[in-house]
Amino acid sequence: MPPEGYARLHATVHGRVQGVSFRYFVIEQAQTLGLLGWVRNRWDTTVEVMAEGPSGRLISLLDALHSGPPAARVDEVDAEWLPASGEFTSFWVRSTG
Repeated sequence: MPPEGYARLHATVHGRVQGVSFRYFVIEQAQTLGLLGWVRNRWDTTVEVMAEGPSGRLISLLDALHSGPPAARVDEVDAEWLPASGEFTSFWVRSTG
């Protein structure tokens, strides 16, 4: 069971976000913020992020997703807030899906 004040952010990032180190940017941001979860490329050229942690830190990650790394162009970020599950133990790159 996740600690009180924890949440889950499920985000889909649209734009020029594949082939520009976006996933590694997300990993760096998530690890700096102490978040758990995963990031992956999607077949539809978006990047999907599932992260859990303190709500304030998830908001910081969401802010970072709107800018991305220098070579990226973020057109839109779809975000969904869910209850944390406590299932993650690290933050990693998941296989394309």
